[in-house]
Amino acid sequence: MKGVVFTGDRQIELREFADPTPGPGEVVLEIKASGMCGSDLKLYRAAAGEAAKALGIGESGAVIAGHEPCGVVVAVGAGVSERRARVGQRVMVHHYRGCGVCPHCSTGWMQLCVDGVAEVYGVTGHGGHAPYMKAPARTLVNLPDELSFETGAAISCGTGTAWGALQRLDLKGDQTIAIFGQGPVGLSATQLAAAMGARVIALDVSDERLARAREFGADVLINPASVQDVVGAIREATHGLGAHATLDASSSAEARRQSVQSVRTWGKACFVGEGGHVTLDVSPDMLRRQVTIIGSWTFSTIGQAECATYVADRRIDVDHLFTHRWKLDQAEEAYRLFDRQTTGKGVFLT
Repeated sequence: MKGVVFTGDRQIELREFADPTPGPGEVVLEIKASGMCGSDLKLYRAAAGEAAKALGIGESGAVIAGHEPCGVVVAVGAGVSERRARVGQRVMVHHYRGCGVCPHCSTGWMQLCVDGVAEVYGVTGHGGHAPYMKAPARTLVNLPDELSFETGAAISCGTGTAWGALQRLDLKGDQTIAIFGQGPVGLSATQLAAAMGARVIALDVSDERLARAREFGADVLINPASVQDVVGAIREATHGLGAHATLDASSSAEARRQSVQSVRTWGKACFVGEGGHVTLDVSPDMLRRQVTIIGSWTFSTIGQAECATYVADRRIDVDHLFTHRWKLDQAEEAYRLFDRQTTGKGVFLT
């Protein structure tokens, strides 16, 4: 089979790989949809070999990209019970492999494995940008029949990550949340927060993305590139008090600072965007306003399943996130467009 490989410096190759076969405790999926995530761009943009070294991959260790896999089980290895996985089952993949038995792995948080995460699919292990993918059966999460494979792919990272952050914030329907960055994760947070009944203030430097946020339920739009005082604008939209909660999906140091400063007294700020730094003046920004700062890294298998059920029960149109659908042989064009970070989400359909 052919799989998409990031070779460095914004270059992509479609390479030949052996069709996977399941070992004990494993399954093979026929991939139906494999989403494109903003974190893929770090690998896509990295200098040749540098990303691989940082992630502990050998120079010759070509890895199939894609950590938002969704498909159908087509083969089951020894020791996998039918209750765990069966041929023909529609599933998502929790895209991490841990030891499987530590306190974190046993509660579905394999990315927090005490021994360190063994593989991140699409990063240090083969991912979903291919016709087939092998994974431990314990990483599978059932995809409700009401949901499309595209929606399942989104929940497998971007939308699931937004869900996990909103759960950490304990967002309520009578609250206002300011969401910094309206890429796939931020836009998912806008859509889910609006479905929960919250009032959403969406922020992004792209007017195109802000227009999308309006479609997804945002009540107030703010472009930080066009506003002199972002914190003041959020306070003005919240009767001078500030938002009950904020969520940063931008990874911008300035946005992170503003997200903390723009919550009201007793408010909560959640950081989701990966990497980078932020500088805060601890007393006025945090202590003297009783502000809580939360870090949220994706979700557990249980959280992934809960997100899927929530989306299905409330008929939330997660498919609307996708503005572009691609075939694997279009990967070069797909990532070149996605790299501009002005469009919606992309997905490969096989």
